[in-house]
Amino acid sequence: MLGYRVSYARRCLLVLAIGILFSALSGCSNESEVQPVPQIRKEAVLLEYWTPFSGGDNQFMTEMVEQFNKEQDDIYVVQTNSRLDDYYSRLRTAILSSNAPDIAIIHTTSMPQFVQNGYIETVTDIAEQVGLDLSQLNSNIRESTEYNEQSYAVPLDTHALVMYYNKQHLREAGVLDEATGRPLIEPGEEGFQKFLEKIREAVPSDVAPMAMPSTRIDSVWLWWSLYNQMNDGGSFYNEQGKASFNNPQALRALTFINGLYEQELIPPNINDSFKAFYDGNAAVLFLGMWGTGAFEKSTELDLGVVTVPVLYDRPAQWGDSHSLAIPKKHNMTDEKRKAAMIFSKWMVEHGEQWAKAGHVPSMTQVVESETFNQLKYRSDYAAAADYVVYWPRHQKQWSMIEILIKEFEKMIYGKQTPEQALQQAEQLVNAAMEE
Repeated sequence: MLGYRVSYARRCLLVLAIGILFSALSGCSNESEVQPVPQIRKEAVLLEYWTPFSGGDNQFMTEMVEQFNKEQDDIYVVQTNSRLDDYYSRLRTAILSSNAPDIAIIHTTSMPQFVQNGYIETVTDIAEQVGLDLSQLNSNIRESTEYNEQSYAVPLDTHALVMYYNKQHLREAGVLDEATGRPLIEPGEEGFQKFLEKIREAVPSDVAPMAMPSTRIDSVWLWWSLYNQMNDGGSFYNEQGKASFNNPQALRALTFINGLYEQELIPPNINDSFKAFYDGNAAVLFLGMWGTGAFEKSTELDLGVVTVPVLYDRPAQWGDSHSLAIPKKHNMTDEKRKAAMIFSKWMVEHGEQWAKAGHVPSMTQVVESETFNQLKYRSDYAAAADYVVYWPRHQKQWSMIEILIKEFEKMIYGKQTPEQALQQAEQLVNAAMEE
């Protein structure tokens, strides 16, 4: 039994206060949601847990939290889910004002600012204390949370870019291997372009060979994936901290993507590529793994999914990870810290449940388990975890990505060339670095 205890009356008042507070916030802005709290056990360590999930992700996470609470008596987790739009600003504010949760989800891309500012604790020692062997996690995923040989979070998954496809449309075009259910794509840029051209020739005119929005981040994800597939590709900053992505490899990847738009193999002005694919109006879609849980529910969609095709020298695809981190708190006790890590250990050991949302679990033995491999589609792209390429570790990385998004959008709408897009993005990134 854990040493730290919350009295029954105090705990009930605390949970009630939390519920009232976030119900009020939710009523005003619809930004937060606290899970329903049943009768709380009289002896338990209460953990406040913050998450930024939406849609199906939140449903699966809530189910896992509820199962954890049912399975043991020493810890009780109260989950508060918020919209991603302002999640990190709220989390930073909570940490600085000494109102941080006991444990929180942090994306790998957002970790640098939390690590460098001292906002989260190292978990190396406490993980060992509770019997969590971090070496059992996929090394590529685990290393994304390590700084100066210390682990700063327990990664729960990777959610990488994958290629979804409608088997019916590929079948009509003669580019589906019926024996394996996988797409038939010849090597290189020309092979992938020919693959889409065959689809366009075979499907109705209102079906997109490939769907991708003309705005937002999707084209940046695909560019980063293809750029990292090339020998000598993948550089974002040089040793002096200046932008280094205006180079022949980056230009080749961006020129190829722009060509798909120019030839309307990706039709113009697509706003909701997810819906287009879900409704059967697109043959191919590049999106993160989180789409799997929704797409597989469609009774009309003949779904297939694979890792990002290798068009160049090696496999690579953009990805990120949800990680369980312990925010710095002035009143954080050893018992709470231990409880947070026990919860984290349980979460990664039950990763097959989180995989239902579409993600690849971080724990190797879970991915190798029969339970995981019985899930349809997941084993088709589980290998992506070994080839995920994360964004560089920089405190301003999200701002830099937003620069790329804006410049790529101008290119897609024909307002500048790929060369100009990279040149302009390079100048803006370097200017932002000096601010």
